[in-house]
Amino acid sequence: MTLAANPVIPLKRLAAVMPSNVDKHSVDGEQQVSLCNYVDVYKNERITDALNFMEATATEAQVSRFTLQAHDVIVTKDSEEPTDIGIPAYVPSSLPGVVCGYHLAVLRPSDDRLYGGYLHWALQSAEVKAYYSTAATGISRYALGIGDLGMTPIHVPSRTEQVRIANFLDEQTARIDALIAEKERLVKRLSEIRYSTISWAVTGGLHLNKGTCKTGHPFIPELPSGWQLGGLTKYIGPVVDYRGKTPEKVEEGVLLVTARNIRDGLLDYRASAEYVRDDAYEEIMRRGRPEVGDVLFTTEAPLGQVANVDRTDIALAQRVVKFRGLTGVLNNYFLKYWLMGDAVQSTLTTLATGSTAEGIKASKLGQIPVAVPSIDEQAEIVAFLDERRVVFDAVSNHAQEHIDRLREYRSSLISAAVTGQLDLSTFKDVQ
Repeated sequence: MTLAANPVIPLKRLAAVMPSNVDKHSVDGEQQVSLCNYVDVYKNERITDALNFMEATATEAQVSRFTLQAHDVIVTKDSEEPTDIGIPAYVPSSLPGVVCGYHLAVLRPSDDRLYGGYLHWALQSAEVKAYYSTAATGISRYALGIGDLGMTPIHVPSRTEQVRIANFLDEQTARIDALIAEKERLVKRLSEIRYSTISWAVTGGLHLNKGTCKTGHPFIPELPSGWQLGGLTKYIGPVVDYRGKTPEKVEEGVLLVTARNIRDGLLDYRASAEYVRDDAYEEIMRRGRPEVGDVLFTTEAPLGQVANVDRTDIALAQRVVKFRGLTGVLNNYFLKYWLMGDAVQSTLTTLATGSTAEGIKASKLGQIPVAVPSIDEQAEIVAFLDERRVVFDAVSNHAQEHIDRLREYRSSLISAAVTGQLDLSTFKDVQ
């Protein structure tokens, strides 16, 4: 069956496009309101009275213009990431007293040809996303202007068909989202089990027949007999701190490993791809070049992530310190696992300082406790945890691949439905 093509009409001919200027502050003399803010829209498909809105104030004119009405669509128009531009949320019922906040725009259908529930899905099509990716301007912060939003291309079938499409996508995406949530819970649970396994192994060892001794430490009440317990700096060589002047970034050169690259005990080179000049490498790394096996530890944003160096052709950024265990005393890979354990992570919460981003000063690293079994037992524990990681990663990666496929299917289903590529004539749930 050949489906008829629907006209594509600029959004401004179908809806009022109203960027909000209501900020989160409260001003004396203004009207008290509940504020629908950026996070409310970013994290929710629908805006309802079940959400916990923040309190703010607005002028009489702002209240009149931006109070949320039934069938409004709220869209993100500003963001630090270009992929976060143009994310919509639907308002199924009027919300008296709730106004749209800053960095958002209200899209209010002004033509009977456009149904808000359908518009919410149309804005998620691949065509619209591609348009926003080219229309958004900015370097460190990206934005869509009122003109850009107004020119958003919208496929416009009949009103009846829009309702059918919206109901269809409501139903189908709910099923897909439930499957995604189930897989995400599995991935989270696997991560929890893995970290608990690490904590158990590095504090209790693998030989359960050994006796234990009390330590007096609040986060490490006991250890296997014969293990030592002391501060981190007792068992490592000099700490190399790369904090200082931010190096100049270039398009090509030596890969700069930042705190963003250090995650879950590994170096994730896909998380951030920044480079420094080849001729600046020696100056940047004058405090100490990385060697394979060296332990990298993030001092803030985020605090306490750790990984072993797996290649030497890298530079290290601020908020990362490097150290290595004393030869024959502390295995670098055991140290990595130890730092990932609950004892250290709990200790870091007591040592961290800072209001906006928690961090730890290099002078406090010696207060991080380290349990030290024999060097042979350390190697045994590392081998055990490496083996377990392979198993956990295999299951987790399989689940993540399923999540990715479901998200791809969800996106393709939305695009196909709103562009008229699906025959929904047999879909009966029309309200």
